[in-house]
Amino acid sequence: MNSAATTARQPDVLVVGGGIGGLSAACALARQGLRVRVLERTKEFGEVGAGLQIAPNCTRILAEYGLLEEARSLGVVPEHMVMRDALDSRELTRLDLRDLERRYGFPYMVIHRTDLHAIFLRACEHAGVELLTDQDVVGYENTEGGARVLLRNGRSEFAPLVVAADGLHSVARRLLVGDDLVSSDYVAYRAAVPIEQVRDNGISERDVTVYIGPHCHFVQYALRRGDMFNQVAVFRSPKALAGHADWGTPDELDAAFAPACDPVRRGVALMWRDRWWQMLDRDPVENWVHGRIVLLGDAAHPPLQYMAQGAIMAIEDGWVLARHHARHHARRAAAAGAGGAPDWDAVLAAYEAVRVEHCRRVQNTARAWGELWHVDGVRRLQRNALMRQRDAYDYSFTDWVYGPTALTPDEEPPMFTPIPLSSASFEDPDGALTVAGRGTS
Repeated sequence: MNSAATTARQPDVLVVGGGIGGLSAACALARQGLRVRVLERTKEFGEVGAGLQIAPNCTRILAEYGLLEEARSLGVVPEHMVMRDALDSRELTRLDLRDLERRYGFPYMVIHRTDLHAIFLRACEHAGVELLTDQDVVGYENTEGGARVLLRNGRSEFAPLVVAADGLHSVARRLLVGDDLVSSDYVAYRAAVPIEQVRDNGISERDVTVYIGPHCHFVQYALRRGDMFNQVAVFRSPKALAGHADWGTPDELDAAFAPACDPVRRGVALMWRDRWWQMLDRDPVENWVHGRIVLLGDAAHPPLQYMAQGAIMAIEDGWVLARHHARHHARRAAAAGAGGAPDWDAVLAAYEAVRVEHCRRVQNTARAWGELWHVDGVRRLQRNALMRQRDAYDYSFTDWVYGPTALTPDEEPPMFTPIPLSSASFEDPDGALTVAGRGTS
């Protein structure tokens, strides 16, 4: 990639950030015929992490871009998503992902994060996106006819539109919104290992398996055509609750999963222990558009990971932005009999009108989902009873998020209706029937 900007042609759009959100947005906009320049802070493009789950609302967009078959060739299409209790390993509920594909028209896939990133990087190269590395953006300002970004080396870059896709620790978010990160006091450990290393651990190679337990959960699924196995261990950190700076350390990992069932403990023994990820998000905000500077992806709506929609929402953002550009461009061309400069103000207003509410729903639901996964005591028994009652082909909890991405507020489907834990009857560990709601707050 280039390391210094080319000034011969001013871009129509500057994208700050070369992660999945920034590259997917750049790809979407370049497909509309726009000149797009991406500014990446690091010296080369790349992603850190392991597996990603991409639901039908994402694979639908990959199909439109002509990228789905490449993703399918690099990833895995699992058969089921199975949720189990982390203490006794009993199955709680499942989704038939083959039937899910029939319902929504596109598959539920899992893929290595670096593979999906590389797919978008190649797509950007093919679309003519200008990809610049070692570009450390430290400031943003609106100017006549667009916006400017300021770089640490003293240079500046201008475009009619600046897309700030600079992630959870976004400089643009800090300067334009000024809010703080929110800590959940949970931490994630990851590992992707050769499949042969885990075949004797009681795993399912064809499913996404999620073990949920008191203040912890554990996720497993195959990657890279089934040759690798991805695992994620998440737990609440006592050190974080106590206010320590060095929280989420390996000793806490082992203590958190000591009561877990054997398949989980075997998996935890294989986790990478030289790095871990504190689970942080931000409170939803309504204003993502600041003049000609617009927030996208984790800069706009960083979620907790429980719904596996973080990267997907970023990809949806770019798709919606590009589709509204296409719509407004077509209207202007029809009215004037020719093309012309994009009406970015109208495009950004339409983008913000639909994406803010959808992503607010996902952020809030992810927080609530995390609370539900991690309950203890009587509430755990109530949760388990409700999950076991669920029909495997009940999609009332997924239609609002896995269906087609809305372009206007009226296309946004209604939310599901939550079921209170207090409505559940259950059997306690000694086999006695407990009346619904008794012993809960």
